[in-house]
Amino acid sequence: MNNRRSSLTAVAAITALVAAACGGSSSGGSSPSGGTPSASSSAAALGHFNGKSFTILGQWTGAEQKAFQSVIDGFDKLTGASGKYSAAAGGDEASVLGAKVNGGNPPDVAFVSLPGALQQYAKAGKLVPLGSAAQQAVNANYSNEWVTLGSSNGKVYGVPFDASNKSTVWYNTKGFSNAGLSSTPNDWPTFIKDAQTLHDSGVQIPISVGGGDGWTLTDWFENVYLRTAGTAMYDKLTQHQIKWTDPSVAKALTTLKQVWGSPTLIGSPSNALKVPFTGSVDNTFKANPSSAIVYEASFVATTITGDKLPAKVGVTAKFFPFPSINGSQPTLEAAGDFAVAFSNAPVVQAFLQYVASPEAAKELVSAPGSGFISANKNLSTSAYPDSTLAQLAQQLVSVGDNFRFDMSDQAPAAFGGTPNKGEWADLQAFLGNGNVSAAQQKLEHDAAAAYGT
Repeated sequence: MNNRRSSLTAVAAITALVAAACGGSSSGGSSPSGGTPSASSSAAALGHFNGKSFTILGQWTGAEQKAFQSVIDGFDKLTGASGKYSAAAGGDEASVLGAKVNGGNPPDVAFVSLPGALQQYAKAGKLVPLGSAAQQAVNANYSNEWVTLGSSNGKVYGVPFDASNKSTVWYNTKGFSNAGLSSTPNDWPTFIKDAQTLHDSGVQIPISVGGGDGWTLTDWFENVYLRTAGTAMYDKLTQHQIKWTDPSVAKALTTLKQVWGSPTLIGSPSNALKVPFTGSVDNTFKANPSSAIVYEASFVATTITGDKLPAKVGVTAKFFPFPSINGSQPTLEAAGDFAVAFSNAPVVQAFLQYVASPEAAKELVSAPGSGFISANKNLSTSAYPDSTLAQLAQQLVSVGDNFRFDMSDQAPAAFGGTPNKGEWADLQAFLGNGNVSAAQQKLEHDAAAAYGT
């Protein structure tokens, strides 16, 4: 699965595009209503739409597009409708969607990966809120936190669809075995101890850090901050309700420095800053690996299988949950895509209802090679084509509401989503110099400018 960062550099344009499009509104349709939740996606529940067509915009190509097409085909078969999917050029869904909205020609349905973009379009009056049946399906199949992420001003607009588990640490089982490590670490001190053991056994750079892509460093920080500060503080920092100079940030950076500041564990920081995400994975799982551990999300599995000489996922390449810090309870960072409607056509509401169902989730995740997982709590793990994907999804679902969406994905793009700027650049500088105070000052300066505070 792609790393969901392909569209971030274009998100800065969304605000201007939405602002320019605010002169009119297409947000007809019904508002969400209560009632007994229903997960039904039968033909009777969805309705019949013979001859009705609608357009869908997303970022998926290749194996991912093939998997998503099976979802569209399932809906079409049940209802007689005809969903027409278009993949955004270059995978840049954010820019393509923004241009279409600005030009007055949005798709009927779009899949957006940033809750902030969803809220911007909703506040501009461009989105249609979910009708009763679609909202009931979302409530029945997803935890409250996912519903909240797809909401704006008390109305639900987004249907959670695919997801990424961003609290996974991947490891080379041969490297662990050669070092005499028979189990994986559950807590931060053991994580560091095991990495040292790997180094002592001859692993050149135990932990491969892909510092060349600044977004990987934001994910490192977010997982550590979530475990050292907790969900409430995470929410406050996400909204810039507390400053990056807060002591909680200093604590997280100091904790992170225990790994990033150790050449024994990650090699030379200056070299780590040259390693892209894909290189960090390759360093861990190539034929003669120089590393044995790489942190990143569930999509590492498809990065591995995309290599010329891939390691066997589930055999040589396995994962363990990001370790607990200071006794922190199981928690998780996630990302994902939400289906939103720019049309109030009944067939569109029916499609959103179907997208929220376990049946649609099963169609999506069961396709071999796509790497999709879902946060749909009523989807059986037996739907997944292999045990690794099933375990990744189970971890995501089992934490319930005790997860948080990627912090940088919720920040203004100028701070959380642009190469060589904002948080990406500031954490790269911190990786290089290890100066906690300087990093905090720079992060706060850049956050304040981006948030306008």
